[in-house]
Amino acid sequence: MKQNHDLTINIGGRLLDFCRPWVMGILNVTSDSFFSGCRADCCEEVRARVRAVRDEGADCIDIGACSTRPGSLPVEPGIELKRLVEAISIVRAEWPDAVISVDTFRASVARRCVEAGADIINDISGGSLDPDMFAAVADLKVPYILTHMRGTPASMSSLAHYDDVVADVITELAYRIRDLRQLGVCDIIVDPGFGFAKDVGQNYQLLASLSEICRIGLPVLVGISRKSMICRPLGITPAEALPATIALDSFALLQGASILRVHDVAEAVQARDALLLATNPANLLTANCQLIT
Repeated sequence: MKQNHDLTINIGGRLLDFCRPWVMGILNVTSDSFFSGCRADCCEEVRARVRAVRDEGADCIDIGACSTRPGSLPVEPGIELKRLVEAISIVRAEWPDAVISVDTFRASVARRCVEAGADIINDISGGSLDPDMFAAVADLKVPYILTHMRGTPASMSSLAHYDDVVADVITELAYRIRDLRQLGVCDIIVDPGFGFAKDVGQNYQLLASLSEICRIGLPVLVGISRKSMICRPLGITPAEALPATIALDSFALLQGASILRVHDVAEAVQARDALLLATNPANLLTANCQLIT
């Protein structure tokens, strides 16, 4: 597994690296997430979900309150903001050291969430759905997850037309990275946007060439957990897709991914740590692993 020793982000003055790739646990404070295992509809469910992913070893918690699955329609900004701020406040009160990512494409919501205690903005639209997002990120001085997408969740499935999906995605990301850099944004994480304006075949082309995306020189996030790119070709449901998810996440790590965004934290942590041991047995001697004799 490639070691990302030189990739770092600044979170509130803490310089964090990806020498050990991160596992990001998903928390959806909605009732319509495509996978029920990461939904939390009330305060106690939020606490229970966060406690579970923390105990399982998550490095970051990604909180979303507006479904962005293909064909979905967004909730009202006020509803999204209320859900997010409530969840962030719960996490901050009980786990003040937690790294919190907020999943929103709205600049106004992102601003309020950072004020409430969020550390990272995860924008599935890459700034395309709200023209104020890049300026907000520059003002807030927080890390930004730049996702490749075309159109909106309702229209993106019709926009999966590429001359060369890998080259086109890299080029389109590069233009957005340039715009962010010109505004003074320092900490950028790249997400190729699996499932966003890509068909199943294009998703696998991107995954097979993930090392090329990693050559951009920024941390790369992979979010494929239980998605339709897994379920459709295998003829399974999201509930049945954990083994395949772990297989593809492991493949992504071997190519240099820095962050896995997952529904199943314990399994992803175990797979990551096993890969670290397999690719560098000296890791058995580190403080994070126990030597089995």
